[in-house]
Amino acid sequence: MNSRQMSERIKERLANRSWHFHFDPKKDTLRVEDAETKKGVTISLPSIIAKWETEKEAAIDEVVYYVEQTLTAFQQQWTLSGKEKDIYPVIRSTSFPLETSEGIPLIYDEHTAETRIYYALDLGKTYRLIDQKMVEKEQWDVQRLKEIARFNVRSLDVPVKEDHVAGNTFYFVNTNDGYDASRILNDAFLKNFSEKIKGTMVLAVPHQDVLIIADIENEIGYDVLAQLTMSFFASGRVPITALSFLYENGELEPIFILGKNRRKDVDR
Repeated sequence: MNSRQMSERIKERLANRSWHFHFDPKKDTLRVEDAETKKGVTISLPSIIAKWETEKEAAIDEVVYYVEQTLTAFQQQWTLSGKEKDIYPVIRSTSFPLETSEGIPLIYDEHTAETRIYYALDLGKTYRLIDQKMVEKEQWDVQRLKEIARFNVRSLDVPVKEDHVAGNTFYFVNTNDGYDASRILNDAFLKNFSEKIKGTMVLAVPHQDVLIIADIENEIGYDVLAQLTMSFFASGRVPITALSFLYENGELEPIFILGKNRRKDVDR
């Protein structure tokens, strides 16, 4: 299935709504926008196709549900006050927009050369990114907002699944709560985890619903991690980056894993 065909399949499933659709063949994206609010979501079609290859209709069901929940949420008015426990940081790639489709600046922080931190209000089945207009309307202090979000992500459970490949250990955080990648901001968790690492500690956030921690003890481990990261990146609903991060002394350094298990630091 190609991007145009996938675009048509998704449009068919959402045809009973008063939404506008725009397929961009150059970017391989489908924009779904509410005709009344002019707000919408942009879907990366290659990642949906990759998931469809293995999950078939379940992959389309997931993206349709995501679009329906998100656009329905846009029709409501949300406030930050009284919702302090529902504010979280979310990780996005540095190519992600810095403002809404209406031109309102989003609240964000720089993170690494590959990633950026945005802030979101959790709505239960979805969330909306927090923009400057929301903050100013309620006269919130931006620094307070960020501190609340960081505190909340540190409060989340971090269940870890473990796998061993060719003498290397790979750990996966994959709760599907929308904030798995955000757990890379839990400094205390990463510091404590680093104490059990026998080799080199490498992290990856290929999409928003997974955090990979690798204990690399031999050269093969880099190749395995590169394959894992690319696979997750291709299948994620919200892809972030296919690059990995070396973790040393509490700092993250993007690295590019070359063929035949070699790594190269990324220039900042």
